[in-house]
Amino acid sequence: MSNHDEQALDAILDTVYRLYHYDFRSYSRSSLRRRLTMACTQLGCEQLSELQERLERDSGVFSRLLQYLTVQVSDLFRDPSFFVTLRKHVVPMLRTYPSLKLWIAGCSTGEELYSFAILLREEGLLEQCMLYATDINPESLRKAEAGVYPIDRAPAFSENYRAAGGKGSLSAHYAARYDSVVFDRSLRKKVVFSDHSLATVSVFAEVHVVCCRNVLIYFNHDLQDRALGLMSDALCRRGFLGLGARETLQFSSHRDHFEELVPGERWYRKC
Repeated sequence: MSNHDEQALDAILDTVYRLYHYDFRSYSRSSLRRRLTMACTQLGCEQLSELQERLERDSGVFSRLLQYLTVQVSDLFRDPSFFVTLRKHVVPMLRTYPSLKLWIAGCSTGEELYSFAILLREEGLLEQCMLYATDINPESLRKAEAGVYPIDRAPAFSENYRAAGGKGSLSAHYAARYDSVVFDRSLRKKVVFSDHSLATVSVFAEVHVVCCRNVLIYFNHDLQDRALGLMSDALCRRGFLGLGARETLQFSSHRDHFEELVPGERWYRKC
């Protein structure tokens, strides 16, 4: 991008923060450039400056832009070995608590949430759990709460479920209706869906598990550190933190607050 485009990008982020109270100013610049360029094309703007002007005039433009600024790519039991580690090494220690609270941060459209809920049900823990599913995108939260996904995703869902150590058939947890699968409402009976920004909002509860996968990679280093600090503050003593495959505590100022649970699996336990 030219200096002019960089200035226009800054102007867009400032406008979004000033008018709509969403703060993307500490997100990865390279990711923002790609997403805003894509948004310009889809919204019929020839330049970033035109997009910024439309944001000033029309709140509807922001609602559409938010779909590009937030990450909505997820999958059920994504990276199955992560959930194998959860079953084998985290669940046995979770059984020692009379009740449990889990925070799925950046839950997107809900696939991660339902992965946890299904696993916890199979392990006999779901009834004693409260799950907080948070995201900054209201449309993603709406989809997560509905629990409805295209039926053509079911084979990949099932394959991941089996690889993650599933104890039965994934179809036991959803109903097939025409061209969709609808996850059992009981899976979200004890779920609180809430708008929450890791960039601006503070801790809202003490929890035993935080899962925040493939979110930090879109933040710059300072915002990564802020988010990890929030997660550390939210976790109870000896609580568990799960990160994405490309995320690490290695360069964080909070790394000394955690110990790696299983090498390479991105599960950590608070010291």
